[in-house]
Amino acid sequence: MLPNLITKTITLSDGREITIETGALAKQADGSVVVRMGKAMLLATVVSKKDAQEGVDFLPLSVDYQEKFASAGKIPGGFLKREGRLSDYEILISRIVDRAIRPIFPDDYHADTQVAITLMSSDEDVLPDALAGLAASSALAVSDIPFNGPISEVRVAKIDGTLVINPSPSELEKASLEFIVAGSLDYILMVEGEANEISEDEMVEALQFAHDEIKRHCEAQIELTKLVGKETKREYCHEKSDEALYEKMKSELYDKLYDSVSKQIANKSERSELVKAIKEEFVENLGEEHEFEASLIGPYFHKIHKEAARNLTLNEKKRLDGRKLNEVRPIWSVVDYLPSAHGSAVFTRGETQSITTCTLGTKMDEQMIDGAMISGYNKFFLHYNFPGFSTGEVKPNRGPGRREVGHGNLAMRALKKVLPPEAENPYTIRVVSDILESNGSSSMATVCAGALAMMDAGVQIKAPVTGIAMGMISDSKTGNYSILSDILGDEDHLGDMDFKVTGTAAGITACQMDLKVEGLDYNVLKEALYQAKEGRLHILDEISKTLAAPKADLKPHTPRSYTMFIPKELIGAVIGPGGKVIQEMQKDTNTTIVIEEIDNQGKINVFSANQENLNAALARIKAIVAQPEIGETYTGKVKNIQPFGAFVEFMPGKDGLLHISEIKWERLESMDGVLEPGEEIMVKLIDIDKKTGKFKLSRKVLLPKPEKQEPKKES
Repeated sequence: MLPNLITKTITLSDGREITIETGALAKQADGSVVVRMGKAMLLATVVSKKDAQEGVDFLPLSVDYQEKFASAGKIPGGFLKREGRLSDYEILISRIVDRAIRPIFPDDYHADTQVAITLMSSDEDVLPDALAGLAASSALAVSDIPFNGPISEVRVAKIDGTLVINPSPSELEKASLEFIVAGSLDYILMVEGEANEISEDEMVEALQFAHDEIKRHCEAQIELTKLVGKETKREYCHEKSDEALYEKMKSELYDKLYDSVSKQIANKSERSELVKAIKEEFVENLGEEHEFEASLIGPYFHKIHKEAARNLTLNEKKRLDGRKLNEVRPIWSVVDYLPSAHGSAVFTRGETQSITTCTLGTKMDEQMIDGAMISGYNKFFLHYNFPGFSTGEVKPNRGPGRREVGHGNLAMRALKKVLPPEAENPYTIRVVSDILESNGSSSMATVCAGALAMMDAGVQIKAPVTGIAMGMISDSKTGNYSILSDILGDEDHLGDMDFKVTGTAAGITACQMDLKVEGLDYNVLKEALYQAKEGRLHILDEISKTLAAPKADLKPHTPRSYTMFIPKELIGAVIGPGGKVIQEMQKDTNTTIVIEEIDNQGKINVFSANQENLNAALARIKAIVAQPEIGETYTGKVKNIQPFGAFVEFMPGKDGLLHISEIKWERLESMDGVLEPGEEIMVKLIDIDKKTGKFKLSRKVLLPKPEKQEPKKES
């Protein structure tokens, strides 16, 4: 029995239990808990400095989720054999937790804060990512860190028409929708997930179902906080204030800033220069000898500019760039832009632009996944790159960060729902989006460009997918709100919601939502979803002008593929001793041949950029795996001569006896001078011995039979 253990149990609607434990482990952290479900155990800890660093006006929060290989009884791969940098999967879970808990810290709390969540023990029937948000919030709940929680996260899925909370991996394979949903007692904070082209109403129903479960988790954490005596949080003062400066700036600058945003300038740089000039003029007029706190000028200016821009939209229903609330920026796109790529597309919407490629590879190009909980191979993956020049910035290229991993994953989930069935697609597909310009929703540009690039490559996707980013500006006091379609970068920063929705003409395939304001009425959410649908269908019409459906054929330089199945016992014959046969075939025909055992039979995929080479490889494989048939004629090669006949190789690796009596219709007394080793002759398979499997051949049956001579009559 662990000492000082305090526990709280949550019972799910289906009777399964989640237990939160605290008081025994990691006691030097500000807060620590162990969350259990089945055999799965997550340790979550949180530590926050008492004071903020000088000049910091934001929350320096880091969230790390990591799965220990020992939790699943595994040893890590690689040379070092130890856990290294977080995998993309762990980064994605870290991001989901971060997005859920970041908004509910106090706005004026700026101390360095670190949340660490570790999978210590796994359960093959429990997906730990759905418990990570609960674990993080529980660790904060039992600490003295200021926190406007609690919150929790659950996975909601629809399986066989029924909504289920936190399904097992096997159940999830049958799901028509699955979302990770985070929320508090009163409202939803974050949504991330995918679906099989569902309706907007079906999505709202799933979110409401998830929120009902989240409320029970939050109530349990409130009770846990009382049990550990942490209702009172630490005192802090992380922000300076200068009321006189703020009032001066508000009175002098608000009207100027309102006038500047009212100009509704479409160009991002021009808008920024206009606002920058207002700030510089104010600072210049203050002079160097002013008595105000200079470090507050920037934050106060941003606050007043934000208020002016929000009021423009709320009061006049106008946007910064002059569009209507539901208007999408101008769109243009092209395909086949890069001649050497298997598929390529450029998609531009306003000042956001993606150039995306689609590359088709073989099974040997599959992505290997080696994780504590998830292992295997991936045949479809999407990479998203966001260089500094896309926003006119100078920054070093350090490889993909968490943002790039998250945006790429969202686009990948959106597109994978329309891929052809695996049985019809032998290729490994890699889609790469390089963002060339960014001013709002580059991940949705990636979805649109990705769909075009795959269709240009000849990938027979089910339907084109498009995506749109929705925003919202609201006033909780008056209940006034405005929903914005295709938000700008500025509108993302100034607004209360970033809601990305992707889908086909038939329905939603993926979504990602982050809320920055308390409370979102479900009717408003439904309105946003239907406005998003209107935008998605408009974008679909626009890209359809460029390419409406997948091209019928692959590019000439794309590897051609052919799939065939052979009896399992013939796999070895195709591979040959030490791989000799298959390696020779690949070298001689300049092809890639992949063979594997599936469903108790051999599956062979042949890839070649040249149809002639593909045919040559197929002919050789078919010759190896062809089954001898009685009555069939073959071109054979004499292997060796015996007194009683000759052994002839009539198929690769298959020899038969051509008895002396089957060579000619005339009777032969010996084999001398009849046949030569290496000589090619036509033979017919006339019998297969049922006991020994030996083959009996005949040559004479292919020769004209001499006419029977009538005996001469005596005169």
